[in-house]
Amino acid sequence: MTLTAQELLSADDLGIAARWGGDAGSPSPPFLAAARTFVENRLAVLGAALLVLLVLFCFVGPLLYHTNQITTNLGNADLPPGAGHPLGTDEVGYDVLGRLMAGGQTSLIIGIASAMLATVVGTVVGAVAGYLGGVVDALLMRIVDGLLSIPALLLVIVLATIFTPSTALLILVIAALSWLTTARLVRAETLSLREREFVEAVRLAGGKGRRAVLRHIIPNTIGTVIVSGTFQVATAILLLAGLDFLGLGIPPPAASWGQMLSTGVNYVYDGYWWLIVPAGLAILLTVLAFNFIGDGLRDALEARLRSR
Repeated sequence: MTLTAQELLSADDLGIAARWGGDAGSPSPPFLAAARTFVENRLAVLGAALLVLLVLFCFVGPLLYHTNQITTNLGNADLPPGAGHPLGTDEVGYDVLGRLMAGGQTSLIIGIASAMLATVVGTVVGAVAGYLGGVVDALLMRIVDGLLSIPALLLVIVLATIFTPSTALLILVIAALSWLTTARLVRAETLSLREREFVEAVRLAGGKGRRAVLRHIIPNTIGTVIVSGTFQVATAILLLAGLDFLGLGIPPPAASWGQMLSTGVNYVYDGYWWLIVPAGLAILLTVLAFNFIGDGLRDALEARLRSR
């Protein structure tokens, strides 16, 4: 059976409409509807504002507030907040405010990069498994189930112990554990999408499975993928903080928020609150920001929620 060009065009229109949660030919701009829904969510807007401020603080701040985060200065160790050091200094004389900026760069880069890599891998694996089904689906999902049964922190600790921690290694390790949830979510949506008219049209027209997956399946899961990606960033930052707290993160003089917390805990009974509170607050605000943004994007991109 061969479909006409007009029928294929109609099928593609159905796919595009389904992708954005509207009807083919609908006059309402989907992007505007999604943006309006996102803006109406006050927590989502707060999360976006927090994220912008954190990025400016970590990446623009060092250009305005210059500190030495390489050479130690024991003569300035453990100074309380005051003139010259707004957040004091740590046990080896590093300026805490400057170290908070440097640590934020490491934490955000590893968190965002590992989440992006995990999201891409999980999306492809989930879409392929759901579309092909059968033996391929069973094999891929058993691999996912097997990896999910292993405590993530335990596996990361083992890998971090075997290999020398570095930014690239931590990104790969965290991503290797984070794509599993995305794969399951995308597979669940793909099982439904593969029965839709626009996917059937590709099959009947003799189109390859790659075209169906790349042009129709994955684009129609974009809402789930984006929302999952935002939560993946928050999870990755927490996982990195856990590794740093256990001393398995990037070694000094590189900085990260988890590393600052790990060091500060040793001085908690000495009253050196500035070694703990700033890093802990930074992690808390970052995780909250990505969670708020994820909730807002879920409401904005899901057609069922936009239509309420």
